[in-house]
Amino acid sequence: MGMTQLRLLVSRRFIGLFIAQFCGALNDNLFKNALVIAVAYRGVGTARDIEVLVTIATALFIAPYFIFSATAGQLADKFEKAHLIRALKIWEIGVMSLASIGFALGSLGFGLTVLFLLGVQAAFFGPVKYGILPELLTPEDLVSGNAVIEAGTFLAILIGTIAGGLLILASSGPAIVSAALLIFSVSGWAASLAIPRAGRAAPDLRINPNIFAETWSVLRYANDNRIVRWTILGNSWFWFVGVAMVSQFPNYAKDVLGANNQIVTFFLTINSIGVGAGSMLAGRVLHGNLTPKLVPIAAAIMAVFALDLWLVDGTRSGADFIDMAAFLTTFSHWRLSFDLTAIALGGGLFVVPLYAIMQARSPVSHRARIVAANNVWNALFMVSCGFGSALMLQFGASVTDIFLVVGVSNVIVAVGTWRLRR
Repeated sequence: MGMTQLRLLVSRRFIGLFIAQFCGALNDNLFKNALVIAVAYRGVGTARDIEVLVTIATALFIAPYFIFSATAGQLADKFEKAHLIRALKIWEIGVMSLASIGFALGSLGFGLTVLFLLGVQAAFFGPVKYGILPELLTPEDLVSGNAVIEAGTFLAILIGTIAGGLLILASSGPAIVSAALLIFSVSGWAASLAIPRAGRAAPDLRINPNIFAETWSVLRYANDNRIVRWTILGNSWFWFVGVAMVSQFPNYAKDVLGANNQIVTFFLTINSIGVGAGSMLAGRVLHGNLTPKLVPIAAAIMAVFALDLWLVDGTRSGADFIDMAAFLTTFSHWRLSFDLTAIALGGGLFVVPLYAIMQARSPVSHRARIVAANNVWNALFMVSCGFGSALMLQFGASVTDIFLVVGVSNVIVAVGTWRLRR
């Protein structure tokens, strides 16, 4: 049996990577939300303008995963991964320095350019992060390591999102946010110095400069391995469900529940806590065993509680938006909050074993490139979910109808993955 999650978290071989990726995820969301809130509260745009800005910002951050993931996977397989992580952290410091300039200038275009550069850095960081985990950990610790990474990532997303909105509105907000971004980026680089050297998986690999040909190549290679193919699709489904739920929190709170922005923040909080708790629970339940036996159970959990969320009577009453205190006085609101928490917990249980199996069953020489293929599929599923949800709403569907689709879809996933659990 491997180390406990707490012992793993403080182990010398793991803690540097954990802190480095935690600071990076926090910075990404801190900057993105600060940028959006800064524009929203200048009063220069309508609510529709802000929706367009959020869409553009999301697209700019996701686009690099399509463009650069294959190249990132090649570099991570060819070169020593710890050095690559340090180089990427230096890149992050440079980008955050540009972000500080952008806030000082008050330029939206400059800020969106910085966001794209952050997406590039994240696209290159993913393959090396997940590629190095099996080299830092024993096979028995791989599930727990993925659980801690996943929990830490969602905690960082939560902290960054909330802090970005709060700090930018404070007195001297742009300066405070700029300082925070630089502090976290330097801290991430300092932590990366503690990551042990790892081997070079494919030192003789020739880098293919044709981005599109290489992307097709890594997708085909990953598809040839049946176990890897199904784990990648499972990972992508996790992100599909996540986008379907989280992207509707503002509409659900405002239009269905008649609640203010406090409730949106509350939903984001329980979602991050739920995924983190589910991730850690997966590590505890599996005891280091690389098995997908939790996957159909987790899909069933997401299905049941998404369907119950659809059934909850959330029709708003009155013209005024309710705050957190009023929200918690209604039983149905407690019920739907429990549903959202359970869906998120199911997501954590669902994705952790799949990430660990993908890493363990990938050939060492191609592991980072398979992670790159996984990232391309993740991005494709997220974009497809965004377009699908928008089309449903455009053609008259309600927000709760999206929850119904999530529930029914997870029933199908639960049945399908039951046959693959061995």
